[in-house]
Amino acid sequence: MLIQRTAHISQIMSRLKHNPIVAIVGARQVGKTTMTHEIEKLVKSPVHRFDCEDPEDLARLNEPKLALKDLTGLVIIDEIQRKPDLFPLLRVLVDREDNAIQFLILGSASPKLLKQSSESLAGRISYYTLNGFTLDEVDVKNESQLWIRGGFPRSFLASSEKASITWRKDFIRTFLERDIPQLGFNIPAITLHRFWNMLAHYHGQIWNGSELGRAFSMSHASVKRYVDLLTDALVVLQLKPWYQNMSKRQVKAPKVYIKDSGILHGLLSIGSLSDLEKHPKIGASWEGFVLSEILHHLKIEPDNAYFWATYTGAELDLLVFIDGKPIGFEIKRTTSPKMTHSMKNSIINLGLEKLYVVHAGDHEFALHEKVNAIPLTHIANIEYAA
Repeated sequence: MLIQRTAHISQIMSRLKHNPIVAIVGARQVGKTTMTHEIEKLVKSPVHRFDCEDPEDLARLNEPKLALKDLTGLVIIDEIQRKPDLFPLLRVLVDREDNAIQFLILGSASPKLLKQSSESLAGRISYYTLNGFTLDEVDVKNESQLWIRGGFPRSFLASSEKASITWRKDFIRTFLERDIPQLGFNIPAITLHRFWNMLAHYHGQIWNGSELGRAFSMSHASVKRYVDLLTDALVVLQLKPWYQNMSKRQVKAPKVYIKDSGILHGLLSIGSLSDLEKHPKIGASWEGFVLSEILHHLKIEPDNAYFWATYTGAELDLLVFIDGKPIGFEIKRTTSPKMTHSMKNSIINLGLEKLYVVHAGDHEFALHEKVNAIPLTHIANIEYAA
């Protein structure tokens, strides 16, 4: 199966027209390097490539100014988080009056973790987050396969379920043993593996560092540091709470999700749909999967997405703001969702313009004048997409 990622390529090409430096950030093995090979075919200027994991390229970059100052056209630098000392030099090079160079840099860490880039390149760099395959890329008929295997290309495209789960388990081990130390963190792989496995069992739940700390026999501060590390490494999503002045006591801790459903299933040793259907985390797994699809469709970064909950039981799975208007989403793994008291509370307390109930059935229908039930496979019909 050939997966075309033309929408991503178009977005990146557009940013290259307006910015001297474009950064593609995404988890390891999500397809960043493959995408740059496609971009290379579209660029009319000379293209130069450096891979910071290639010993020969690293040797060339030991004297970075000598290696880069006379180049023109597009320079692609892969895994730049391994050479953070490059960022100040990139600023100098693109600020030259006769500048004829542009940079496309790839990083397997969040912009927050790449502190040097935000400090040195402010106003010169545009960040583009690349996640795994999504439903609009693989076709809705492959929904179950995408949910089970996740969006990492080699996992989704594997020749069998066994090959897919094997790849994911290998990815988890390599990520912890090699990639995390390369980001500058000295945490034993076995410790972080145990933590990540335990975090998978809290997928879709409100963060409770004290509870997780007791279960893991470590301090609240330590477990928070670990979850922040996995978030910055782009494999965990922390969905922020939305709270405002009202009489009800509101939850102010984030929800935590394993970002890719396939990695979640790998951590939980779930290899097939039949295995997942017997597992107690099936509902939470589907919620995280649908949440990612909604954010992708709406072109909303996780930092601009929220959930809402009160200690009296009212809750909303996802809250976003489009053109200043609050739009809500409830995620229900059922074929016949119904209007609930919690939905009514969300509409009243949050002043929702619209509430969508994304479900596992096949039909769209209205539940209320402000509430539409919509199948996951129909989310392209959501009218508030940017």
